[in-house]
Amino acid sequence: MSVKPREVLEKIPPYKAARSVATLKREYGLEKITKLAANENTLGFSQKVFEAIKKANSQYPDGSAFELRKRLSDKLGVTADNIVLGNGSFELIYLAAIAYLERGDETIGAVPSFGWYKSVTQILGATYTGVPVRDFHVDLNAIASSVSKKTKIIWLCNPNNPTGTIFTASELESFLSKIRNDILVILDEAYVDFVSEPDFPDSIALLKKHDNIAIFRTFSKLEGLASFRIGYAIGSTDFVSIINKIRIPSNVNMLAQLAALASIDDGDFKKKTLENAKTQKEFYYKEFKRLGFSYVPSNTNFIFFDIGQPSSEIVEKILKKGFLVRGGAEYGFPTMIRLTIGTPEENRGFLKVLEDVLGGEHE
Repeated sequence: MSVKPREVLEKIPPYKAARSVATLKREYGLEKITKLAANENTLGFSQKVFEAIKKANSQYPDGSAFELRKRLSDKLGVTADNIVLGNGSFELIYLAAIAYLERGDETIGAVPSFGWYKSVTQILGATYTGVPVRDFHVDLNAIASSVSKKTKIIWLCNPNNPTGTIFTASELESFLSKIRNDILVILDEAYVDFVSEPDFPDSIALLKKHDNIAIFRTFSKLEGLASFRIGYAIGSTDFVSIINKIRIPSNVNMLAQLAALASIDDGDFKKKTLENAKTQKEFYYKEFKRLGFSYVPSNTNFIFFDIGQPSSEIVEKILKKGFLVRGGAEYGFPTMIRLTIGTPEENRGFLKVLEDVLGGEHE
């Protein structure tokens, strides 16, 4: 093509998402693949959501998502003006980068963590500085020490993806006291609902003390609305105003808004999801100990575990038997696997396949 894109884009690899089930079925000749690679809610979504989306019509959605923002504001104890909706957390992260980054700026995040932070940074011509995790935990002290004059955004995933660990309220308070007020601190809390450890930060309360933080959350995990693509950011009115200036009008479709509204107060479905995550984590912990695998205790709906040998070929062999999981090599942990917690049936099936594959390795 004779029309040249921005120079910086030539050096950026495409974001590597989990492979689609439809593509893999064709590639491997499989009738069924159990997908445990993308941290989706394998219980699906609730019946209340199904009933709600039947009310959709052919009109454009409310571009301001007023009703949904109002419901969220009542639940969270903030004003509707402190909330902006996005086409999933992906869009909100992208919008934050567009709003605040210029060529030559720097962002900082943990390594490994959510890969999209680095991608959006590079798209804007800025530099991403990755700070290695310490014992699978985001190293806030090391991140604070890495701040430079060029630092504009710090990405903090809590609980962190792919490790499933958290940093505590006291650790975050100490960290924020060291960070300049002209640096935007993004608290990505996609998995906040699954946290079981005490002293998790009350990030919304921190908004009253720090106007340079923004909190990103999603309906994809607990509520099971990943396919609807809907997330939200909570921040100062200045932050929300800036994001509203640059987001695409009607960026959250009507089905997504209706689904999210129906899911907010659906306590029964959320309880079912959380109970499944809890009991099935315990199942895996017990089985991993039996098999001699180490694992990272998780505050999410996935587990990062170590099979004690390079996992790439094992993951491929598991896929050929109908289970899709994520290898740890791309995260810098080549002997580990990131596994979404599924239903009891899915989890038993995966474990059997894993044991069969590993048993075959030693024949």
